[in-house]
Amino acid sequence: MFHRVTFALLATALFTIQPALHAADSTKPLRALLITGGCCHNYTFQSQALTNAVAKLASVEWKIVNEGGNGTRAEIPLYDDPNWAKGFDVVVHNECFADTKSPDYMRKITAAHKAGTHAVVIHCAMHTYRSAEIDDWREFLGVTSRRHDHQGNYPVKKATAHPILQGIPDNWVTAKDELYIIEKLWPNATALATSKSEQDGKEHPVAWINQYGKGRVFGTTYGHSDDAFRDPAYLVLVSRGLLWSAGRLEK
Repeated sequence: MFHRVTFALLATALFTIQPALHAADSTKPLRALLITGGCCHNYTFQSQALTNAVAKLASVEWKIVNEGGNGTRAEIPLYDDPNWAKGFDVVVHNECFADTKSPDYMRKITAAHKAGTHAVVIHCAMHTYRSAEIDDWREFLGVTSRRHDHQGNYPVKKATAHPILQGIPDNWVTAKDELYIIEKLWPNATALATSKSEQDGKEHPVAWINQYGKGRVFGTTYGHSDDAFRDPAYLVLVSRGLLWSAGRLEK
C-alpha cells in the first residue's frame, strides 16, 4: 500500500535555486519506490533528505524499503516477488551490497527495468554487485565502476545542455564526497557532468542518463556523505533526474 507523506520545507538555501526549476504539470502524484540499505552510509538521513527535496518539485507517494542490514552482501526479500516493481513510476536504487554475486538474483532486478521500469541510481548503487561476473547490472546503470578516489570537494563541469541540469550552478563544487572512477560509459549512456580525478587527472562522469531496454535511467556517483544530501545543488540534480526518469520533466 502506498502512503502519502507530508514533507518539511528544505533549507532556505534551496530557495535561491528554486526559481529556475519547472517540473511538468500533473495532477496525478508520482508513485516512487526507494530501495536503500547496506554498507557505509546514513540511509535514514539520506532517504529523508531526498524525499523532502523531491516534494519541492512534485507530489509523490513513496514506498521506502530498507532491507539487507548494513553489510556488503545481501539478497533482499523484495525482489523475490516477480512483480516487485509493478505500479511504480520510478524506482530509486540507493543500496550498497558490493559482494552480492548471484546472476539469478541480479536479473530479478534488471529484468523489470529492461521491461520499462524507470530508475534513479545513486552513489554506491554503482559499486553494488561490482564483483559479479555478469554485466547486466552495469549495463542497466550505464557505467562500470569498481573503485573511488579519496573524499574531497570536487568541481563539477557540465558536459552537455540538458533539462536535468537546469538550476545547477556552472561553478558548483560538491560537498565532501567520493569521486568514483568510471571504467566504462555504456553505449546507451550519455554523460551530463564530469569531475576531474585529483589522482589520475582524468575527467569522470558524475551524472548521466541511460536507456536500458524500455527503461530510462538517471545516475550520479555522488551522494556519500550527509553533507552531500544537505547540498541544495545536489538535491536539485537528483530531484530533476527523478522527474526526467519518470517522464515528468518538461523538454
